[in-house]
Amino acid sequence: MKYAFDRLRFSIAALTLGISLAVAGGTSANETPTAIVESFHAALLTVMKEASNLGLRGRYDRLDTPIQEAFNLRLTIRIATGSFWRKASAEQKNRLVDAFSRLSISNYASQFDGYSGQSFRTVETREGPQRTMLVQTQIVSPEGNPVGLTYVMKPGKEKEWRIIDILLDDDISQLAVRRSEYRRILDNHGIDGLINTINDKTRSLIPR
Repeated sequence: MKYAFDRLRFSIAALTLGISLAVAGGTSANETPTAIVESFHAALLTVMKEASNLGLRGRYDRLDTPIQEAFNLRLTIRIATGSFWRKASAEQKNRLVDAFSRLSISNYASQFDGYSGQSFRTVETREGPQRTMLVQTQIVSPEGNPVGLTYVMKPGKEKEWRIIDILLDDDISQLAVRRSEYRRILDNHGIDGLINTINDKTRSLIPR
């Protein structure tokens, strides 16, 4: 199985056990950062176990709602695009969020394509900088060393906690990698160019 959090291929997106997929579909403002991450892990694990039967498109459809509810994808892409977001029209912003959301789900669907005894472990939850909470977790594999994943959580307008970044090995920021990658595209091609690039990447993962 290909790990979605392999360092250079960590473009997701970006994951206790024994909770049904349905649980991940009902986040609320009262849920803690830990509960949201663990519900997402449960949904992901369920899809991994059914990966072959679901196929690529089926995994995408099953992960759509859990990812949309666990992550604040609009805030993530807003931070990643910086000043270009502020200059974009409302229509461009909506298209960018839509494109980024599809890419995030496609990454998970294409990379979490099987199950061989993996599990997810929550290590601790602690306060982070700038009103964030950090949920430190691990992917545990029977045949390898645990892979550390720290979810950076931030409250939204309704005080609900959502994921805005993931630190691989508790250090490498997915958001920072995206910001660097997207900045080069934005400098050369603007918001529309970034939207086209993201859509092309999504089509390469899940052809229509």
